[in-house]
Amino acid sequence: MKPYPWLTLLVFTPWIGAALLAFLPALSRKTARGFALLVSLSTLGIAVRLLTGFEPHVSGFQFEEHHAWINSLQVHYRLGLDGMSLLLVLLTGLVAPVCLLASWREEKSPRLFNALFLVLQGAALGTFLALDFFHWFFFWELSLVPAFFLIKLWGGPRAGRAAYQFVIYTLAGSACLLLAFVALFSATGSLDFSELARLAASGRLNPLLAAMGSSVPQLVFVGVLLGFAVKIPLFPFHTWLPSTYAEAPTGASMFLTGVMSKMGVYGLLRILWPLFPAQLQAAGGTLLVLATIGVLLGAFAAICQTDLKRMIAYSSLNHVSLCLLPLFALASTHGLTQSGAETTAAAFSGILLQMFNHGLSAAALFFCIGMLETRSGGHRGLDDFGGVRSAAPIFAGVCGFALFSSLGLPGLNGFVGEFLIFRSVFALAPWTAALACTGLFATALFLLTFWQRVFHGPRTALVDGHFPDAQAAELSGLIPLSLVMLVLGLLPQVLIGLFNPLVTSWVQAIVLP
Repeated sequence: MKPYPWLTLLVFTPWIGAALLAFLPALSRKTARGFALLVSLSTLGIAVRLLTGFEPHVSGFQFEEHHAWINSLQVHYRLGLDGMSLLLVLLTGLVAPVCLLASWREEKSPRLFNALFLVLQGAALGTFLALDFFHWFFFWELSLVPAFFLIKLWGGPRAGRAAYQFVIYTLAGSACLLLAFVALFSATGSLDFSELARLAASGRLNPLLAAMGSSVPQLVFVGVLLGFAVKIPLFPFHTWLPSTYAEAPTGASMFLTGVMSKMGVYGLLRILWPLFPAQLQAAGGTLLVLATIGVLLGAFAAICQTDLKRMIAYSSLNHVSLCLLPLFALASTHGLTQSGAETTAAAFSGILLQMFNHGLSAAALFFCIGMLETRSGGHRGLDDFGGVRSAAPIFAGVCGFALFSSLGLPGLNGFVGEFLIFRSVFALAPWTAALACTGLFATALFLLTFWQRVFHGPRTALVDGHFPDAQAAELSGLIPLSLVMLVLGLLPQVLIGLFNPLVTSWVQAIVLP
């Protein structure tokens, strides 16, 4: 008896919901919102079902689906779930419904907004599950289409420019990625990630590429790297991020930073590292410098912002760049021995935890800024608010969870991932870690400034009038995120147990006997 296709159901459920929204135009606005939320929540239900059936002691793929698709091109429809994929599927399942709750009051074409968002959610899930480049790239590129329209049609006054900048940057990166995989297919006849990883591990991939030209292995590596660097984004490919995050509507900003930024880090771990370890090692030092610049630039640029949304956008650059520090520090370290196994495990665990935890806290912060913007008639300046805590104490409480989680306060989820990251980077590249620590101090400065200026002190004119506390729809999104932040801060092993066997297998693959 064939296993039930849970992964296909997970990917296609949001798309089926989007199609129903598109072809049932008689739905009222309230019904359309409720239906989209139900569909999005159903993906979380499926993810929980996968979690209950997941065997954490297995490092390989589970719930696999593998079907021949285009035989002449050796293209297969292949989905699989391991600890890293499960982590990001759960993150998507948690963040996406909250994004819809944050957009609950959206009055402009809510049916179309929700349909586009469900398409975006399905594409992100497909990216985390596909194991063959052909349909993985389809999911990867499809995510751009709804994101573009969500930004352009529902964004701020400069949304058109931001949307086009976002698409141009990401399409340029995707073009490099596509050309690189065309070369890989020409050399190997395969687009299967696992098969390509086996060729690389056996030392056969580079000779096959070099047969097409001595510089081809390096060019293919650069093409794959650029595709992911733009999506993350890695400095200096970050310039699209502040305006895009700032101009996008609240729900789209939450999904962009909470989920889509993780697609690039996922690509580095799933594709670039296994396929091009030698090239990554050669470029590791340079990439480590770029990641460090991203950490520092994001934190210090955030200090200079008076627009709260741009402040959190730069903060997102800082926090995602932290995911890259241990990866590139490992790559730039030659000949890791068994004594470095613990450091290597801490590095990979820190990356995975940081991806998940930043997704929660950054999405919640954008939600809170959206609430400020809605209550003040479009204002979101740092100096526009004051005394919000006395006017809306419940809102201040849930926003405080997100803010102090992003700050890395011990006891909340943001602390553990950052601790493991710096624990590993200090062992691998101490001067890099020391420089990056200044980014931590800058992060504390601008986040505490945000907390003090907005929530404390005398009320400003915008707050002194009608400034309602958090409503039921808003709390139904923010309170679950706050509870998850608290639980994972106290019990991080809940997540670590899911990916620990996978991390162990990665450590065994790169540490010398």
